Amino acid sequence: VIPSMRSLTAEEYVEAFKSFLDHSTEHQCMDEFNKEQMPNIVAGITRLYLSMSHKAEHTSLLLGDFLAGPDLKMIRILQAVHPGVFIDNEIVEPNPQHVAAYKELVNQAPDLQNVSFIWHQLTSLEYEQQVKEKGTHKKFDFIHMIQMLYRVEDIPNTIKFFHSCLDHHGKLLIIILSDSSGWASLWKKYRDCLPATDSGHYITSSGITEVLQRLGVEHRVYEFPSGWDITECFIEGDAVGGRMMDFLTGTKNFLGTAPPALRRRLQEALCQPECSSTRDGRVIFSNNLSMIVVES
Repeated sequence: VIPSMRSLTAEEYVEAFKSFLDHSTEHQCMDEFNKEQMPNIVAGITRLYLSMSHKAEHTSLLLGDFLAGPDLKMIRILQAVHPGVFIDNEIVEPNPQHVAAYKELVNQAPDLQNVSFIWHQLTSLEYEQQVKEKGTHKKFDFIHMIQMLYRVEDIPNTIKFFHSCLDHHGKLLIIILSDSSGWASLWKKYRDCLPATDSGHYITSSGITEVLQRLGVEHRVYEFPSGWDITECFIEGDAVGGRMMDFLTGTKNFLGTAPPALRRRLQEALCQPECSSTRDGRVIFSNNLSMIVVES
């Protein structure tokens, strides 16, 4: 009996996500953005904040999908641009494994003496509800949402709430899949190939900029190329390929539980030029990212 298709549990998602990171340039892409754009972004925030408040303090709120590595790099950029500034850093992350991994990285980082960390093991909606119930609407100089808006219930209201959490001259950074990514093509043209068990939103950068335009907030979009080597997805019985397909579909053991016709259609879609390219015999899925910087 073939087991029925079901969504990944939180633990299974972590495993599939690690496989994705191991074979993609997701974090390298973010590193490029950090190198090229982040110094100017955080310099502007902190300089304006310090001149206004006369406090050597920078507050940041971080929402995302296992962001410890990229986040700590952003913190170090802030420290380099403004040495001596104390950083009050809060993290909103519902997955306990991600929180634990983040804490472990912090414990291994001796260069973060001027940084405080507060972890909220909550979804963004739970955090919003908690803030509203307590009536403590803390303001932040910098908020980032990295690859997390796919999983929120109400994207426009989530953006509106966290934008309201920005202090004067604060910035909200949203990192989301680009319209030029293979994901955009896959979701747009082959959505019926994807199982109903994936409860995420199929949203890319244009969906976010439409929300920002409706809210009437100023924003800039930066495009950065990224790739994901999915060659193993097409190797029968390959364990890594199986985890990749699980991540692509949000389904546990997709290759073992999906109807053969559905599995075949999705694999064919992944090979289309609008989704992937071939380099040295490897299939590279387009994972291009849009970095959207929103003004307060």
